[in-house]
Amino acid sequence: MGAPDRWDYVSFEVRSGRVFVAHGDRLTVVDGQSGAILGEVTGFPGGTHGIAFSPSGGKGYTDDGASGTIGIFDLKSLKTLKRIKGVEDADGIATDPVTGKVFVVNGDSKNVSVVDPATEAVVATIELGGKLEFAVADGAGKLFVNGAERSELARIDTATNAVDARWSIASCTSPHGLGMDTQSRRLFVSCTNNLLLVVNADSGAVVASLPIGAGSDAVAFDPVRKRIFSSNGRDGTISVYEERSADHYVALPTIRTTVSAKTMALDPRSGRLYVAAGEQEAQAPGAKGKAKIVPGSFKLLFIDPAP
Repeated sequence: MGAPDRWDYVSFEVRSGRVFVAHGDRLTVVDGQSGAILGEVTGFPGGTHGIAFSPSGGKGYTDDGASGTIGIFDLKSLKTLKRIKGVEDADGIATDPVTGKVFVVNGDSKNVSVVDPATEAVVATIELGGKLEFAVADGAGKLFVNGAERSELARIDTATNAVDARWSIASCTSPHGLGMDTQSRRLFVSCTNNLLLVVNADSGAVVASLPIGAGSDAVAFDPVRKRIFSSNGRDGTISVYEERSADHYVALPTIRTTVSAKTMALDPRSGRLYVAAGEQEAQAPGAKGKAKIVPGSFKLLFIDPAP
Protein backbone atom coordinates (compact mmCIF):
# COMPACT_ATOMS: atom_id res chain seq x y z
CA MET A 1 0.00 0.00 0.00
CA GLY A 2 3.01 2.30 0.39
CA ALA A 3 3.12 5.82 1.80
CA PRO A 4 1.97 7.48 4.01
CA ASP A 5 3.69 5.41 6.67
CA ARG A 6 1.19 6.24 9.43
CA TRP A 7 -1.95 4.16 9.91
CA ASP A 8 -4.62 3.36 12.49
CA TYR A 9 -7.89 1.43 12.39
CA VAL A 10 -9.00 -1.06 9.74
CA SER A 11 -12.72 -1.67 9.03
CA PHE A 12 -14.48 -4.22 6.81
CA GLU A 13 -17.66 -3.12 5.01
CA VAL A 14 -19.82 -6.23 4.74
CA ARG A 15 -22.18 -5.04 2.01
CA SER A 16 -19.43 -4.35 -0.52
CA GLY A 17 -16.68 -6.66 0.73
CA ARG A 18 -14.25 -3.75 0.86
CA VAL A 19 -11.62 -2.95 3.46
CA PHE A 20 -11.15 0.65 4.63
CA VAL A 21 -7.79 1.53 6.17
CA ALA A 22 -7.07 4.76 8.07
CA HIS A 23 -3.90 5.67 6.21
CA GLY A 24 -2.30 8.99 7.08
CA ASP A 25 -4.40 11.84 5.72
CA ARG A 26 -6.86 9.54 3.94
CA LEU A 27 -8.71 6.25 3.94
CA THR A 28 -7.40 3.71 1.46
CA VAL A 29 -10.07 1.35 0.12
CA VAL A 30 -9.08 -2.22 -0.79
CA ASP A 31 -10.99 -5.05 -2.47
CA GLY A 32 -11.33 -7.69 0.25
CA GLN A 33 -10.97 -10.53 -2.26
CA SER A 34 -8.33 -9.48 -4.77
CA GLY A 35 -6.37 -6.94 -2.72
CA ALA A 36 -6.71 -4.33 -5.46
CA ILE A 37 -6.69 -0.72 -4.28
CA LEU A 38 -10.06 0.69 -5.34
CA GLY A 39 -9.74 4.31 -4.29
CA GLU A 40 -9.28 6.75 -1.45
CA VAL A 41 -11.30 9.03 0.78
CA THR A 42 -9.13 12.14 1.02
CA GLY A 43 -8.85 15.50 2.71
CA PHE A 44 -7.95 14.82 6.35
CA PRO A 45 -4.55 16.48 6.93
CA GLY A 46 -4.68 15.94 10.69
CA GLY A 47 -4.81 12.17 10.24
CA THR A 48 -7.67 9.66 10.04
CA HIS A 49 -8.35 7.20 12.85
CA GLY A 50 -11.78 5.61 13.20
CA ILE A 51 -13.98 4.26 10.39
CA ALA A 52 -17.64 3.31 10.54
CA PHE A 53 -20.57 2.78 8.20
CA SER A 54 -24.23 3.75 8.40
CA PRO A 55 -26.75 0.91 8.87
CA SER A 56 -28.38 1.85 5.55
CA GLY A 57 -25.06 1.30 3.80
CA GLY A 58 -25.00 4.60 1.99
CA LYS A 59 -22.52 6.63 4.01
CA GLY A 60 -19.30 6.20 5.88
CA TYR A 61 -17.66 8.17 8.67
CA THR A 62 -14.10 8.97 9.59
CA ASP A 63 -12.32 11.71 11.51
CA ASP A 64 -9.50 14.21 11.48
CA GLY A 65 -8.07 13.80 14.95
CA ALA A 66 -5.92 16.94 15.01
CA SER A 67 -8.74 19.30 14.03
CA GLY A 68 -11.47 17.43 15.88
CA THR A 69 -13.69 17.11 12.81
CA ILE A 70 -15.85 14.25 11.58
CA GLY A 71 -16.00 13.47 7.88
CA ILE A 72 -19.05 11.96 6.17
CA PHE A 73 -18.42 10.29 2.80
CA ASP A 74 -20.38 8.47 0.12
CA LEU A 75 -19.67 4.75 0.06
CA LYS A 76 -20.14 4.46 -3.70
CA SER A 77 -18.18 7.44 -4.98
CA LEU A 78 -15.85 7.72 -1.93
CA LYS A 79 -16.35 11.49 -2.12
CA THR A 80 -16.37 13.42 1.14
CA LEU A 81 -19.86 14.92 1.49
CA LYS A 82 -19.53 16.95 4.65
CA ARG A 83 -17.24 17.78 7.54
CA ILE A 84 -18.75 18.61 10.90
CA LYS A 85 -17.12 19.93 14.04
CA GLY A 86 -16.52 17.36 16.73
CA VAL A 87 -14.00 17.33 19.56
CA GLU A 88 -10.20 17.28 19.55
CA ASP A 89 -8.56 13.85 19.38
CA ALA A 90 -11.49 12.23 17.59
CA ASP A 91 -10.45 8.59 17.35
CA GLY A 92 -12.47 5.36 17.28
CA ILE A 93 -15.94 5.40 15.69
CA ALA A 94 -18.89 3.01 16.04
CA THR A 95 -22.42 3.07 14.64
CA ASP A 96 -25.43 1.84 16.57
CA PRO A 97 -27.68 -0.33 14.36
CA VAL A 98 -30.73 0.31 16.55
CA THR A 99 -30.82 4.14 16.46
CA GLY A 100 -28.51 4.67 13.48
CA LYS A 101 -26.47 7.13 15.54
CA VAL A 102 -22.73 7.44 15.07
CA PHE A 103 -20.56 7.54 18.21
CA VAL A 104 -17.11 9.14 17.93
CA VAL A 105 -14.69 8.34 20.77
CA ASN A 106 -12.52 11.36 21.59
CA GLY A 107 -9.60 9.72 23.37
CA ASP A 108 -7.67 12.46 25.15
CA SER A 109 -10.75 14.68 25.42
CA LYS A 110 -12.35 11.95 27.55
CA ASN A 111 -15.77 12.06 25.91
CA VAL A 112 -17.92 10.68 23.11
CA SER A 113 -19.59 12.75 20.37
CA VAL A 114 -22.98 11.57 19.12
CA VAL A 115 -23.87 12.25 15.47
CA ASP A 116 -27.46 12.06 14.24
CA PRO A 117 -27.20 10.76 10.64
CA ALA A 118 -30.53 12.35 9.73
CA THR A 119 -29.35 15.88 10.52
CA GLU A 120 -25.63 15.16 10.06
CA ALA A 121 -24.91 17.12 13.24
CA VAL A 122 -23.46 16.41 16.68
CA VAL A 123 -26.47 16.16 18.99
CA ALA A 124 -24.76 15.24 22.26
CA THR A 125 -21.38 14.97 23.97
CA ILE A 126 -21.11 12.28 26.63
CA GLU A 127 -18.47 12.97 29.30
CA LEU A 128 -16.68 9.90 30.65
CA GLY A 129 -13.92 11.48 32.74
CA GLY A 130 -10.88 9.54 31.59
CA LYS A 131 -8.88 8.81 28.46
CA LEU A 132 -10.76 6.46 26.14
CA GLU A 133 -10.01 3.92 23.44
CA PHE A 134 -12.38 1.82 21.32
CA ALA A 135 -16.16 1.23 21.36
CA VAL A 136 -18.52 -1.50 20.20
CA ALA A 137 -22.33 -1.65 19.88
CA ASP A 138 -24.31 -4.73 20.87
CA GLY A 139 -27.17 -4.30 18.37
CA ALA A 140 -29.65 -4.07 21.24
CA GLY A 141 -29.37 -0.39 22.14
CA LYS A 142 -26.15 -0.35 24.15
CA LEU A 143 -22.65 0.90 23.33
CA PHE A 144 -19.59 -0.17 25.30
CA VAL A 145 -16.49 2.03 25.58
CA ASN A 146 -13.01 1.14 26.85
CA GLY A 147 -11.90 3.50 29.61
CA ALA A 148 -8.13 3.28 29.11
CA GLU A 149 -7.15 5.70 31.86
CA ARG A 150 -9.42 4.35 34.58
CA SER A 151 -9.28 0.64 33.62
CA GLU A 152 -13.03 0.43 33.24
CA LEU A 153 -15.83 -0.30 30.80
CA ALA A 154 -18.60 2.26 30.33
CA ARG A 155 -22.00 1.32 28.94
CA ILE A 156 -24.05 3.93 27.07
CA ASP A 157 -27.77 3.77 26.37
CA THR A 158 -27.92 4.75 22.70
CA ALA A 159 -31.51 6.00 22.91
CA THR A 160 -30.85 8.49 25.73
CA ASN A 161 -27.11 9.15 25.08
CA ALA A 162 -26.48 8.56 28.78
CA VAL A 163 -24.03 6.33 30.64
CA ASP A 164 -26.07 3.70 32.46
CA ALA A 165 -23.27 1.51 33.86
CA ARG A 166 -19.57 1.65 34.73
CA TRP A 167 -17.58 -1.45 35.56
CA SER A 168 -14.08 -1.62 36.93
CA ILE A 169 -11.69 -3.99 35.16
CA ALA A 170 -8.81 -3.24 37.49
CA SER A 171 -6.66 -6.16 36.33
CA CYS A 172 -6.56 -4.66 32.82
CA THR A 173 -3.89 -2.02 32.27
CA SER A 174 -5.01 0.52 29.65
CA PRO A 175 -7.76 -1.43 27.84
CA HIS A 176 -7.35 -0.93 24.10
CA GLY A 177 -8.97 -3.48 21.79
CA LEU A 178 -12.66 -4.33 22.21
CA GLY A 179 -14.82 -6.96 20.52
CA MET A 180 -18.10 -8.68 21.32
CA ASP A 181 -20.08 -11.85 20.86
CA THR A 182 -23.59 -10.42 20.83
CA GLN A 183 -25.18 -13.88 21.16
CA SER A 184 -23.36 -14.96 24.32
CA ARG A 185 -23.31 -11.35 25.58
CA ARG A 186 -19.58 -11.42 26.17
CA LEU A 187 -17.13 -8.53 25.65
CA PHE A 188 -13.47 -9.17 24.82
CA VAL A 189 -11.09 -6.51 26.14
CA SER A 190 -7.37 -6.50 25.30
CA CYS A 191 -4.99 -4.96 27.81
CA THR A 192 -1.45 -3.62 27.53
CA ASN A 193 -0.35 -5.92 30.35
CA ASN A 194 -0.74 -8.91 28.01
CA LEU A 195 -4.23 -9.97 29.10
CA LEU A 196 -7.52 -10.49 27.30
CA LEU A 197 -10.49 -10.16 29.64
CA VAL A 198 -13.87 -11.70 28.92
CA VAL A 199 -16.60 -9.59 30.48
CA ASN A 200 -20.31 -10.29 30.95
CA ALA A 201 -22.01 -7.48 29.02
CA ASP A 202 -25.02 -7.44 31.35
CA SER A 203 -23.37 -7.60 34.77
CA GLY A 204 -19.84 -6.38 34.13
CA ALA A 205 -18.37 -9.49 35.76
CA VAL A 206 -15.00 -10.70 34.46
CA VAL A 207 -15.55 -14.35 33.57
CA ALA A 208 -12.11 -15.17 32.12
CA SER A 209 -8.61 -13.69 32.02
CA LEU A 210 -6.50 -15.00 29.14
CA PRO A 211 -2.83 -14.38 28.24
CA ILE A 212 -2.05 -12.62 24.95
CA GLY A 213 1.00 -11.13 23.23
CA ALA A 214 2.44 -7.66 23.77
CA GLY A 215 1.12 -4.44 22.30
CA SER A 216 -2.50 -5.36 21.56
CA ASP A 217 -4.48 -2.57 19.92
CA ALA A 218 -7.42 -4.41 18.36
CA VAL A 219 -9.71 -7.36 18.98
CA ALA A 220 -11.88 -9.15 16.42
CA PHE A 221 -14.54 -11.80 16.96
CA ASP A 222 -15.50 -14.37 14.33
CA PRO A 223 -19.21 -15.13 14.98
CA VAL A 224 -19.26 -18.15 12.68
CA ARG A 225 -16.21 -20.01 13.97
CA LYS A 226 -16.45 -18.55 17.50
CA ARG A 227 -12.85 -17.35 17.54
CA ILE A 228 -11.40 -14.28 19.26
CA PHE A 229 -8.30 -12.56 17.86
CA SER A 230 -5.97 -10.03 19.50
CA SER A 231 -3.46 -8.30 17.19
CA ASN A 232 -0.26 -7.64 19.14
CA GLY A 233 1.94 -5.07 17.43
CA ARG A 234 4.86 -5.10 19.80
CA ASP A 235 5.76 -8.75 19.32
CA GLY A 236 4.21 -9.31 15.88
CA THR A 237 1.64 -11.94 16.77
CA ILE A 238 -2.08 -12.56 16.82
CA SER A 239 -3.34 -14.42 19.88
CA VAL A 240 -6.31 -16.70 19.13
CA TYR A 241 -8.94 -18.24 21.39
CA GLU A 242 -11.97 -20.39 20.64
CA GLU A 243 -15.19 -19.78 22.54
CA ARG A 244 -16.47 -23.20 23.61
CA SER A 245 -19.20 -21.64 25.75
CA ALA A 246 -19.94 -18.22 27.22
CA ASP A 247 -17.43 -18.78 30.03
CA HIS A 248 -15.04 -21.37 28.53
CA TYR A 249 -12.18 -20.40 26.17
CA VAL A 250 -9.43 -22.52 24.66
CA ALA A 251 -6.16 -21.20 23.21
CA LEU A 252 -5.44 -21.95 19.55
CA PRO A 253 -2.02 -21.66 17.87
CA THR A 254 -0.60 -18.14 17.78
CA ILE A 255 -0.37 -16.51 14.34
CA ARG A 256 2.96 -14.91 13.45
CA THR A 257 2.64 -11.55 11.66
CA THR A 258 5.28 -8.82 11.93
CA VAL A 259 6.20 -6.25 14.55
CA SER A 260 3.90 -3.17 14.19
CA ALA A 261 0.86 -5.26 13.09
CA LYS A 262 -1.46 -3.85 15.75
CA THR A 263 -4.82 -3.16 14.05
CA MET A 264 -7.10 -5.43 12.04
CA ALA A 265 -10.60 -6.16 10.78
CA LEU A 266 -12.46 -9.39 10.07
CA ASP A 267 -14.83 -10.53 7.32
CA PRO A 268 -17.50 -12.35 9.37
CA ARG A 269 -18.56 -14.50 6.42
CA SER A 270 -15.22 -15.96 5.37
CA GLY A 271 -13.32 -15.43 8.62
CA ARG A 272 -10.52 -13.65 6.74
CA LEU A 273 -8.46 -11.20 8.79
CA TYR A 274 -7.07 -7.96 7.37
CA VAL A 275 -4.07 -6.75 9.36
CA ALA A 276 -2.21 -3.45 8.84
CA ALA A 277 1.57 -3.42 9.26
CA GLY A 278 4.82 -1.82 8.15
CA GLU A 279 8.45 -2.86 8.21
CA GLN A 280 10.50 -1.31 11.02
CA GLU A 281 13.96 0.17 10.60
CA ALA A 282 16.77 -1.51 12.51
CA GLN A 283 17.66 0.13 15.82
CA ALA A 284 20.99 0.26 17.58
CA PRO A 285 21.30 -1.98 20.66
CA GLY A 286 19.83 -0.26 23.70
CA ALA A 287 17.96 2.36 21.67
CA LYS A 288 14.80 3.67 23.29
CA GLY A 289 11.45 4.56 21.76
CA LYS A 290 9.59 3.12 18.80
CA ALA A 291 11.53 2.20 15.70
CA LYS A 292 10.69 4.18 12.57
CA ILE A 293 8.78 2.56 9.75
CA VAL A 294 10.70 1.93 6.53
CA PRO A 295 9.33 4.51 4.07
CA GLY A 296 6.80 3.02 1.66
CA SER A 297 6.65 -0.35 3.43
CA PHE A 298 3.05 -0.12 4.69
CA LYS A 299 0.96 -3.14 3.72
CA LEU A 300 -2.24 -5.03 4.44
CA LEU A 301 -1.91 -8.71 5.35
CA PHE A 302 -4.64 -11.19 4.37
CA ILE A 303 -4.94 -14.13 6.79
CA ASP A 304 -7.47 -16.91 6.15
CA PRO A 305 -8.83 -19.22 8.86
CA ALA A 306 -7.39 -22.65 9.45
CA PRO A 307 -9.89 -25.43 8.70
